[in-house]
Amino acid sequence: MVEITDSLACLYTGRVESRGDDYVVTVPASEIEHGSVSVGETYRIAVLDRSDGEPSAAADDGAASSVPDADASGPPSDGGDRPTSRGAAGAVQPDPPVSEGEVREVTIETLGDKGDGIAKIERGYVVIVPDAEPGEEPTVEITSVRENVSFANVVEE
Repeated sequence: MVEITDSLACLYTGRVESRGDDYVVTVPASEIEHGSVSVGETYRIAVLDRSDGEPSAAADDGAASSVPDADASGPPSDGGDRPTSRGAAGAVQPDPPVSEGEVREVTIETLGDKGDGIAKIERGYVVIVPDAEPGEEPTVEITSVRENVSFANVVEE
């Protein structure tokens, strides 16, 4: 997992396609509909390599993110006191900012493709909350943690 800044606009799985002399990463319509990104604007795109060792032709577990342009000239920061680990290229990267069983308040920003609530916390880390709606601020318990996303259940509205 690569370090992701707090300015993360959206995170989704995608496929890089060849179109003539260009390569295209398609943005899901839901990201436009929810206002994560806007047509005609310029964004910085980070393509995250698959970490499961399978060929990248099957894009089910790969991820691409669209991040608004930001000054990238400074040194990377892990955004907190959490432990870090080394990625495939040897770059220092932070571990997820949550752990299983942790309880915290989040703000649901958008809905995912399957209708689940999406909240972003430190460094743009994504928390998926079933049965939550944009604008809600539930207290959730983290039930599953992965490198770039976690899943949580509402414990209090």
